[in-house]
Amino acid sequence: MTPDWKLPPGVPRGVWDYVASPEIATEYDAYHGDNPLFAFEAQVLREEFSTPGLVADLGCGSGRALIPLVRAGHRGLAIDLSAHMLEVVRQKAAAESLDIRTLQANLVELGEVEDHSVDYAMCLFSTLGMIRGRENRRRCLAHVRRMLRPGGKFVLHVHNFWFNLYDPGGPWWVLRSLFKRGECAQLEVGDKFFPYRGVPNFFLHVFRSGELRRDLAVAGFEIRRWIPLEVSRRHALRWPWLLPNLRANGWIIVASV
Repeated sequence: MTPDWKLPPGVPRGVWDYVASPEIATEYDAYHGDNPLFAFEAQVLREEFSTPGLVADLGCGSGRALIPLVRAGHRGLAIDLSAHMLEVVRQKAAAESLDIRTLQANLVELGEVEDHSVDYAMCLFSTLGMIRGRENRRRCLAHVRRMLRPGGKFVLHVHNFWFNLYDPGGPWWVLRSLFKRGECAQLEVGDKFFPYRGVPNFFLHVFRSGELRRDLAVAGFEIRRWIPLEVSRRHALRWPWLLPNLRANGWIIVASV
């Protein structure tokens, strides 16, 4: 077992245990098969990645978002910390002779990817929130900005901090997180630990909109679309002008360089 002090930057123990699990990788597609978010994400990707090019998928998982794009004429660069997830991607790509390269890497440490080498990038299913530490998340975004060619687009999905108000016990967690009380005292605002798929201490950072806008700006991105998601995540929030920061389950953001 890898000791905590040897874990890669930005990778907490729960996330490390998640990516190290072969069962999570092999069961990923079946477990998430009916997730309504994926169809809406795919629609946004088709709209934004309209001209064939090289797509970098950061935290690609099983390749569920990347493979349809490559089928449509793009080339793929699948990046993940999980060797098991990347093996699933390679098997899928080989079965259909798809043009997908794989790279096992921590999203905070993407120096192996050359500057201005990709046309599009995506980081979906709140993968950015699996990175612990704001500076580490900003390093990831800076790498994405560096990798993209001029005019390149970046599609990102994250969860909304304020939507936790609707969960059982959520209002108390929001207050503790904001005012650094109890188990939240040593954490950044928005940091959560919870059991997920057999991992007892999975980590996720949930975002406030102003926080994420600042992080994207610091990285050098210009926001093109900011899509608030309704509760089931099947489509954009209706009446998005009405308290979107309180009503949105999360956001899909389209940014460019």
